[in-house]
Amino acid sequence: MAFGAEELRVLRRALALALHPGPVSAEDVQDCHRLAESLDEAMGEAARLRAFLVADLARYRAALPGTAAGYLTLLEEVLAIGYRPDPDDLAALRALRGNPTAAALLDRCQSLAEHDVRARLARRAARRLSPATPAVPASRTRLLALPGGLSGDGCARLSVVTEGADGRPGEEPRKKPAEKPTSPAPAPGPGPAPARPSAPDPARRPVPTPGEVFPRRKPTPPPATPDQQRLAAG
Repeated sequence: MAFGAEELRVLRRALALALHPGPVSAEDVQDCHRLAESLDEAMGEAARLRAFLVADLARYRAALPGTAAGYLTLLEEVLAIGYRPDPDDLAALRALRGNPTAAALLDRCQSLAEHDVRARLARRAARRLSPATPAVPASRTRLLALPGGLSGDGCARLSVVTEGADGRPGEEPRKKPAEKPTSPAPAPGPGPAPARPSAPDPARRPVPTPGEVFPRRKPTPPPATPDQQRLAAG
């Protein structure tokens, strides 16, 4: 991507304002907006061109070996714009290694593939060595003053509030309540006076006892013998 003289002037002015903030004229603001729009359009056009070239490269690769010349030329072009060869490209170049251009491209693509593998392994090792629990960055932490004025030492009380991944404030960690000092047990005082028996309620009928419900019967005397009868008659 190349900049013209006018675009470089606008870019230099924008960098100066970023390093040394100050009053900005309306013309400078419009120039910066136009430059940003031009950059976005150029980046979008480059992405579309790269997608077209990669799709065209796949078509040439599928038609090998008859399209070897066009495939090698197109591969050099997409490598220049940041394309990374995939296993299909490496297999096609190995099949065409008799061609000097294909042999040179094979060495270049193998070097790029090895570099990508080393970078992937390094990132994986760095993730394993990094702590499991990510720390909350300082930019996601805010200090808020709690209501109630100043504390006993004359400083305002502050509360740390962390924001979650969705930007909402998280919950403040709860603190354990301070334990109250144990007070001595009170001395035992005089015990309560014994309760007096309550008077019977006249409206309430007493419950009869089993002896009143079932009175004992007097034993029946045994029948008199003949000798006793003669003594009683005599």
